[in-house]
Amino acid sequence: MTDKLVIALAQMTQSVGDLSANADAMLEWRARAMEADLIVYPELQLIGYPPEDLVLKPALVDRANHELDRLAQATADGGPAMLVGTVVASQGVLFNVVALLENGAVTAIRQKRELPNYGTFDEKRLFAPGPLPAPIEFRGVRIGVPICEDIWFPFVTAHLRAEGAEILISPNGSPFEVDKDDRRINAVAGTRVRETGLPLVYLNRVGGQDELVFDGASFVMNGDLSLAHQLPDWEEALVLTHWEKWEGQWVCLPGERHALDDRPADIYNAMVLGLRDYVNGNRFPGVVLGLSGGIDSALSAAVAVDALGADRVWCVMMPSRFTSRESLDDAIECARLLGVRYDSIPIEPAVEAFDAMLADVFAGRQRDLTEENIQSRIRGVTLMGLSNKFGHMLLTTGNKSEMSVGYATIYGDMAGGYSVLKDAYKTTVFDLCRWRNENVPSLGEGFGPHGPVMPERVITKPPSAELRDNQKDEDSLPPYEVLDPILYGLVEEELSVEQLVARGFERDTVARIERLLYVAEYKRRQSPPGVKLGIRNFGRDRRYPITNAFRTL
Repeated sequence: MTDKLVIALAQMTQSVGDLSANADAMLEWRARAMEADLIVYPELQLIGYPPEDLVLKPALVDRANHELDRLAQATADGGPAMLVGTVVASQGVLFNVVALLENGAVTAIRQKRELPNYGTFDEKRLFAPGPLPAPIEFRGVRIGVPICEDIWFPFVTAHLRAEGAEILISPNGSPFEVDKDDRRINAVAGTRVRETGLPLVYLNRVGGQDELVFDGASFVMNGDLSLAHQLPDWEEALVLTHWEKWEGQWVCLPGERHALDDRPADIYNAMVLGLRDYVNGNRFPGVVLGLSGGIDSALSAAVAVDALGADRVWCVMMPSRFTSRESLDDAIECARLLGVRYDSIPIEPAVEAFDAMLADVFAGRQRDLTEENIQSRIRGVTLMGLSNKFGHMLLTTGNKSEMSVGYATIYGDMAGGYSVLKDAYKTTVFDLCRWRNENVPSLGEGFGPHGPVMPERVITKPPSAELRDNQKDEDSLPPYEVLDPILYGLVEEELSVEQLVARGFERDTVARIERLLYVAEYKRRQSPPGVKLGIRNFGRDRRYPITNAFRTL
């Protein structure tokens, strides 16, 4: 029996599917924590999370077994034991598990019980639920290991308490969402600690994986609900936590408590990390984007510079006869403030060519949205040409408000490989721009400039697509201060028209926005991935049929 423990928490990133690299990284981190008795890694750290259908490949499961054995053999050196998240197959089904590795062998395996099957998660498609787990005996200490979702409900932790668990250690793969820190600490961990009276270690990973961003922010909560440790958000961290048994109760001694980002700094850092890891993980040399002089492209460019550095960001202005002098000047100034490469490629020659090419078949018809969309698609083709020729990924610049109602041109301004604004409403875009002009994000330090990243006029002038004379967004849409709350109600809260009318919105406006939301589904299905920020992003969270006749009014 022992009355003291040192538990190392490895808040680290991952590479989905690169099992040998993940195992190597885990061994490197273990070598930095040789003072510890035990080192703990995030959920499914060996294979990466979420693995999606990769985990259905028998070859991946075989490789996971091989790498787990390699990790286990490394513990024969007498150093820290390892608590490793991986996948195992048994009787033809897969389980999401943690394995205790010590003294050169796998000495215990515990299976995840609660499998999330909502929002971004579809684990019931991949894994079978395990039984209610028993505590793991480690050096005379009974440690309960509820895996991620297991602590969002009372059943697993209550069972572990009844079975004599003395400490709860919860490995997680918990993606960022706005306001999630409070839910994790108070609504989830705090509730489980109050119910069981046991201290709880909450360990999360960091890094971007396609549309998901993991923000870290791991912590240790003692049985009296005090936070003994608060790890930073957005950054990898290795922390040694020191435990002592006082009057029969295990207590984590106080350590460093990092402040977590408030809004909108958290949103901005999520965008930076998501884009950085997507571009680097897919081995693009950099990004190219259309810089229009408007607010969306200005913010996208700023995020790109903060994520990658100015030398990897290429901004292109593509003026037409409808482009204002203000937009030309604002685009040039944005590029100057950010220090990026800037080119201007007028699209008028291509517009004239399309006008001539289509003159006969369009004869007798008035100019309308068709000609506006052609301009947007010419720009998309131009940017994709640059992407193909030079290898830079095309960064899409549309926001969630526009994508919700279809105020975007498919194969035009929707073209691209990734979108940092995909889950950001237009009013959020304004907030982020004001914030970034006055602050440097922690993840942008050393990459992006200090000071303003765009002229103030970009933020204050009325938004416009500039596809016809004197065009403004509000010619086609309600003011964003009205549109965004309606969209939030329809998308995030799944409210009906009548429920939003009861909140004070005009019935015809809400009904029109609901119709636009549904009929734009086919466009969103063909849009690029983008950073998930809220609780109902398009793609992973909200999955609606394209052919859909339902309306609430």
